[in-house]
Amino acid sequence: MSSEGGRQSDAGAEQVPGGVGAPRAEERLEQAVRAAEQALIEFEIAVETFRIEVENFSRLHEQKLGPMYARLEELDARILQARADRSGDPEDRRRAEEARARLTPIPGVEELLNGWMDGEGLFPEAVAMLTERPVKPPQRVRPSEEARKLYRDLARKAHPDLAQEDAERSRREEFITRVNAAYARGSEAELRELAEEWAAGPQLRRAPSAAEELYARLEWLSQRKELLTLVAKELEESAIGSMLRLAPDDPDGLLDEIAEQLRAQLTEREAELAALLA
Repeated sequence: MSSEGGRQSDAGAEQVPGGVGAPRAEERLEQAVRAAEQALIEFEIAVETFRIEVENFSRLHEQKLGPMYARLEELDARILQARADRSGDPEDRRRAEEARARLTPIPGVEELLNGWMDGEGLFPEAVAMLTERPVKPPQRVRPSEEARKLYRDLARKAHPDLAQEDAERSRREEFITRVNAAYARGSEAELRELAEEWAAGPQLRRAPSAAEELYARLEWLSQRKELLTLVAKELEESAIGSMLRLAPDDPDGLLDEIAEQLRAQLTEREAELAALLA
């Protein structure tokens, strides 16, 4: 009798659906999913923050250094032309023609409109150029520490990955889009208003998940993490991203340093051109 009772006890402990160990196993799985969700959200916030920083730095880079790069290309083309005029060598002429062609590319229609027009018409910068008014430089955006704190807090609370229904996901995606736009503008006031709006909105209650749903969720989180890893790698390995990582705490100082190097190169090119034309 005791042997049979022991076998029955062992069998009951092995039954996953109704056994004593089943709720604890599912609870551990649910905790793992919650931890993975939070880790993914933090990772996505970091990637999105870096993406915005790269975009802002790209605008500053183009604003400050773009004219210098253009002037260097122009001087290089004129130097090649001056050498070709002196030597008369066909190879020198070919190089000079190629350099001139790079200065005056023939864009396609999409390239021509890019940066000039959106769905509502010409950009203000394009209107200013056509009317010969001064072009307003791009806004220098440096989100403050408070803006960064507000942004991260909102992104954690309203992240679409926390939604359980399609309607709730859509609401969160629309809200996060507005949060990203406010952060890109570095507006603390807008972020505070959005925080108040979210606090007053409906609160999502998460329903308990079945074991198979939890496993599926973990798999989706893993795939999402792989995708974000690729996005982060592309940002870090891009030309602007690589420059920004060289001086994350002082990007303006890095631009000043590069500008100084470009000014030295311009001086050398101008002297070389003057000597060829003398």
